[in-house]
Amino acid sequence: MTGKLEFTDLKSQYAALREQIGERIQRVLDHGQYIMGPEVKELEQRLAAFTGAKHCITVASGTEALLIALMAIGLKPGDEVITTPFTFAATAEMIVLLGGKPVFVDIEADTCNIDASLIEAKITGRTRAIMPVSLYGQCADMDEINAIAARHGNIAVIEDAAQSFGASYKGRRSCHLSTIGCTSFFPSKPLGCYGDGGAMFTDDDALAQACREIRVHGQSARYTHTRIGVGGRMDTLQCAVVLAKLERFEWELQRRREIGERYHALLADAGLKLLAVRPDRDCVWGQYTVFVEHRAGVQAALQAQGIPTAVHYPLPLHFQPAYAQYCGPDSCPRSAFVAQQVMSLPMSADLGEADQGRVTSALLAQVGARDRQAHASPDCSNLVLPASEPGRCS
Repeated sequence: MTGKLEFTDLKSQYAALREQIGERIQRVLDHGQYIMGPEVKELEQRLAAFTGAKHCITVASGTEALLIALMAIGLKPGDEVITTPFTFAATAEMIVLLGGKPVFVDIEADTCNIDASLIEAKITGRTRAIMPVSLYGQCADMDEINAIAARHGNIAVIEDAAQSFGASYKGRRSCHLSTIGCTSFFPSKPLGCYGDGGAMFTDDDALAQACREIRVHGQSARYTHTRIGVGGRMDTLQCAVVLAKLERFEWELQRRREIGERYHALLADAGLKLLAVRPDRDCVWGQYTVFVEHRAGVQAALQAQGIPTAVHYPLPLHFQPAYAQYCGPDSCPRSAFVAQQVMSLPMSADLGEADQGRVTSALLAQVGARDRQAHASPDCSNLVLPASEPGRCS
């Protein structure tokens, strides 16, 4: 067995950017403005230009971005937010923390993104927002979601783009597809810092001002607290790191696309079910994810060969004790089904062809011919589909 692979190779990325990162950090150490230093504004301008959004507001984390977005639209106790249960807990967590109610809508079984065709039936007079998650690096069907929100009046759309920064949808960048776009700079994300960080994007001047004030304890000026806020600033040092990483970010995005395409090509004839990428969008592969039966055994075998894998996510939110009250266990069957099979493989811009071949060879060796045939045409016979969609298996 050769050496252990990195699931996300941040060491090679740092080696390539060591000089730029060091210079950026040294500037901050020299000027000493560790909170709201000049790098904060510089990064916001760069990211706004990258996405095409009018405003970018950096914040302390992707989770904080979701919280501030919901506060900015005025979410009140009892208000409902439509979202997906197949996501990290932070998506629903911020809704509940503000006294709102997450209303879970099932996913498309081939992309794992929220099924836009199921959203409208969940809208009520208390619906305040729709929060799609652009999972695994591919945007949800944002135009359809925006259209549904527009038909029902004052409903905001907040894209949880923690895994999809840099992806495109119909030629437009993720985070500039809705009322507010939120992303994360957690180290393993497509664009990451060396700690926590995040950003919000909007074209709405009033919402941008609200977000800026909320992130600094609701201040419109020093010691003038116009609204309730939080301590949600992104540290200057973390902004400096992201600025350095932007120097090769377009290259990294292209590499992620190429590696994703190579994974698809290497696994295409094996009978594995692969994540679908819609023709009107591209995927930056925040996670490269496949569907595997007998997952625990496959993971253990790969781990023994020094190949790490991960599961995003093993238990949908409507099965989690903290959120089960908001949705019955049979209400989102596709989410429950794919959660038993999803498995993410090593993915980063510096993953070499030899190592990628090692990953796929080891995976295919663990998947027998009988299993491969089953994966090629996933068995949906044991899914209990919503009554409104008889016989549907996406």
